[in-house]
Amino acid sequence: MFAMTLWLGNSAYLYISVAFAQMLKAIMPVAVFLLGTAFGLEEMNCKMLAIMSIISVGVIVASVGEITISWVGVVYQMGGVVAEALRLIFIEIFLKKKGVRLNLISMMYYVSPCSAFCLFIPWLFLEKPKMDASISWNFPPVTLFLNCMCTFVLNLSVFLVISRTSALTARVTGVVRDWSVVLLSAAIFADTKLTFINIVGYAIAIVGVVAYNNHKLKPQVNQQQGADSKVSPGSPRHVEIPLNSTKESS
Repeated sequence: MFAMTLWLGNSAYLYISVAFAQMLKAIMPVAVFLLGTAFGLEEMNCKMLAIMSIISVGVIVASVGEITISWVGVVYQMGGVVAEALRLIFIEIFLKKKGVRLNLISMMYYVSPCSAFCLFIPWLFLEKPKMDASISWNFPPVTLFLNCMCTFVLNLSVFLVISRTSALTARVTGVVRDWSVVLLSAAIFADTKLTFINIVGYAIAIVGVVAYNNHKLKPQVNQQQGADSKVSPGSPRHVEIPLNSTKESS
């Protein structure tokens, strides 16, 4: 599922702008909640239904405000969102059944080689023949290396933020990061044209995302505070890293 997230998510950038792709990603909590309900991990209630409705309305409004929309890119992006949601669901099932606790860095040791293998096979049959037939194609090692370094630094920074503060802080900073991606991509790329409807729709979706984060993480924060109050001063504190509180960069 992680390999599918990378494949479909990156393919979407060939058809839609970075800003619009980021807006569509705001629908992620809805996909996670609906699939979690189907797998018996979440319970449907009025509050969560209201939050999911706010996010959905925001994404729909942002999509209506898009000037040049490509439905092929939308399908790719939505496929990536579903794959990412399934990945989080499978991780949660694995952790609840096996009782294993892994932080983000340790998790990447297992996921990355498996994802590379899953991506190598379709690349060999689908993309490599096109690359061999293209005369103008060239391999940019510097750009690819910098992209890999940015991804590693992102995962490392998320790990440090959660270990030093909390998962709630990491999610709040993630919202700020999402807004930064939308605004910076609109300023850098000429093909990105933000409209007022785009901004309003994305703002509505972000309000729903913040409400979702607060609803999901508030019990964890209260539990952690209760555990901290029982720890004597000067004693080491064990920090548990929730895997489903972070998003890998593609």
